[in-house]
Amino acid sequence: MRTNLNKPRTGLRSWLLVTGLAFLGGTLLSAKELNVYTHRHYKADEEINALFTERTGIKVNVVSAEADQLIERLKSEGANSPADLLVTVDAGRLQRAKEAGLLKPLKSEVLEQRVPAALRDSGGHWYAYALRARVILYAQDRVKPGEISNYEDLADPKWRGRLLIRSSGNAYNQSLLASLIAADGEEKAEAWAKGVVANLARPPQGGDRDQIKGVASGLADVCVSNTYYLGMLLNSKDPAEQAAAKKVTVLFPNQSGRGTHANIAGAGLTVHAKNAENAKAYLEFLTTPEVQKLIANGTYEFPVNRDLSLSETHKAWGEFKLDEVTFPQIGRYQEQAVRLFDKAGWK
Repeated sequence: MRTNLNKPRTGLRSWLLVTGLAFLGGTLLSAKELNVYTHRHYKADEEINALFTERTGIKVNVVSAEADQLIERLKSEGANSPADLLVTVDAGRLQRAKEAGLLKPLKSEVLEQRVPAALRDSGGHWYAYALRARVILYAQDRVKPGEISNYEDLADPKWRGRLLIRSSGNAYNQSLLASLIAADGEEKAEAWAKGVVANLARPPQGGDRDQIKGVASGLADVCVSNTYYLGMLLNSKDPAEQAAAKKVTVLFPNQSGRGTHANIAGAGLTVHAKNAENAKAYLEFLTTPEVQKLIANGTYEFPVNRDLSLSETHKAWGEFKLDEVTFPQIGRYQEQAVRLFDKAGWK
């Protein structure tokens, strides 16, 4: 069952009434269910949840909303919260949920074996199960290989009027700037943000796919995007979207240094989870080779096990060095990143 908190609240009240009875009356609680608060919204996730239920008999109930909304909901519900897992696509928000006391450790030898140490909380409060590499894409016919190699290069005046990137309110950009603060320090990160703003071909607008299409149309020569958005375009049923995606080349930045920044799809066990064992089984299921392949071919995120053989799209992009240096510090610097965006005039 999926509930969307952004839909009319009549349905939400009904859902709250039902779950309130189920969860507040301890004897009514089913041992064969799992309640997930999630920021994700993909058809592949629905297929994975159905497969999990088929294999285990555990019903997955889903509440969908923006990550910040879900975090605030967990705070307001307190011990009465029905949620067992918080799922989001930003490590910074999982870290913030942990610091707010909304998550508790989940110990699993299976997860510790399958999820690299850099992609999970050291105390087991959250685990990644997919990666979202944030890369530079450039026009094949207007940019030569080697002209750009690092995130820092995006602030070079040579790209004046040639760059596209989405707004500063986007969590992916906030995490990217947080990683630059961790790597280069606040002063250089602020200068970078100002340089990027000066190089924009237009004010930030739209999502990552819009930036890719902008480069393909000739509006700009370089953009920043998560690779999975490019994967969606390449595998789209719309020939025009496929054609646009084929006009750009993927560049994994900072390969001679710290590596390419990536965010995650990840989950943490809520502090008042009633179905902790079911949550553990679900997270372990998400990291199996079978489900990692479904994720790689369904959403075009990178599997957390980095097995590129799972997807032809990923094999075409090739191997890359992941930034494991700044990743653990993303949550620490996100608020600072937002302030720097404002100072830089990044809309």
